[in-house]
Amino acid sequence: MPDPILFAWGPFIIRWYGVMIVIGMALGIFLACRETKRQDLNPDHFFNMALVVLPAAIIGARLYYVAFNWSYYSAHPAEIIATWEGGLAIHGGIIAGALVFIIMGTHYRFGIWKTLDIAAPSVVIGQAVGRWGNFFNQEAYGYEVNPEQIPWAMFIDGAYRHPTFLYESIWNLLIFIFLLWYRRRRGLVTGDVALMYVALYSAGRLVIEGLRTDSLMLGNWRVAQLVSGGAIILALLIMWLRHRRNNQGGRITNVR
Repeated sequence: MPDPILFAWGPFIIRWYGVMIVIGMALGIFLACRETKRQDLNPDHFFNMALVVLPAAIIGARLYYVAFNWSYYSAHPAEIIATWEGGLAIHGGIIAGALVFIIMGTHYRFGIWKTLDIAAPSVVIGQAVGRWGNFFNQEAYGYEVNPEQIPWAMFIDGAYRHPTFLYESIWNLLIFIFLLWYRRRRGLVTGDVALMYVALYSAGRLVIEGLRTDSLMLGNWRVAQLVSGGAIILALLIMWLRHRRNNQGGRITNVR
């Protein structure tokens, strides 16, 4: 079992969970700033946006998680801020981050869809790296399996289990590679990259979530699967409508 603590000096503790999240964020910011330069936009503005968006995303991810575990946190309110122990729901982070991103992107006149297109590859590579924080915290794993049938199973919490955090990390990395290729294709309109990210990430999460043992639940339903299913439909519908409008002469700018 990996040690979740990287370094400890008295009360000062650095945990692998936080380190992996910071690495993912830093890599995402670096790549996004490079893309803003490619599109002749001001990378300093994007960096300023990231400084606000990232804390907002973490707060949103935590509040989302706490909301769906309120029966526990209402009895242990002091633990609401204990993000170092895990408990960040990515859907909450995406929603909160996207809202703040849209507001600030509009302020800097990047354009809503262009802003989201720039951010999408950075978000998904950040997710790919950040999932390894779950490995060190020994969380976000799947149900017990027979290691002879699933040779890549990992020994977690007293049993061999599906390493669902690894599945999602690999899936996110594949999405990142695809988006780097996809955003340079001809015939795209602004928003296609962001919408494709939403559709692909949600498709993977829809499947992987079914293997997990720690899903946030809404009655008998897994919240992440409900959100992912709705996100796939909505993203593809918006993409279809925007392409239809573009083909009919609507004012939708092509991706550069």
